[in-house]
Amino acid sequence: MRIVPRGFTLLEVLIALLIFSLGMLGLAGLMVVSVKTNNSAYLRTQASFLAQSMADRMRANTSVINSYNNTYDASSAGPSTCSACTPAQIVTRDRAIWSQQLVDSLPNPTATIACNGNVIPASSGAGTYDGLCQFTIVWTEADLSQSSSSAPPSTQTFAWVFQP
Repeated sequence: MRIVPRGFTLLEVLIALLIFSLGMLGLAGLMVVSVKTNNSAYLRTQASFLAQSMADRMRANTSVINSYNNTYDASSAGPSTCSACTPAQIVTRDRAIWSQQLVDSLPNPTATIACNGNVIPASSGAGTYDGLCQFTIVWTEADLSQSSSSAPPSTQTFAWVFQP
């Protein structure tokens, strides 16, 4: 009498299950790395958008652009409104609004703006600026090198130099 195998043995099933489980663990690890990397890219994009937003505000108020030199964080955030604003009031409003946007968009942010030039008055219209402005935005986030959730978050920095 000849024995014909009719199915898998228990050993073959266990080996297949082990291989499948290892593949699923690898896929889960890949998903964790993907989520952390995606969040880091999102925060860097937010920092870039925030810097561009403030640069546009500064370009619109060139006559007092050096007044934007400051450190921005949660302590400088808040609502600020004025009607028929003077250029100095616009600076105060822009500082408060931008600080609030930083706090709303990034975890534990601090930003610094440093401009080093002079406004050259024009015969008509807005003057030009002969210097450069530097933005430095710093925030904290968990990065891929941290092995446990109890490790302190790392500091990320976005730096940008532009001419208004």
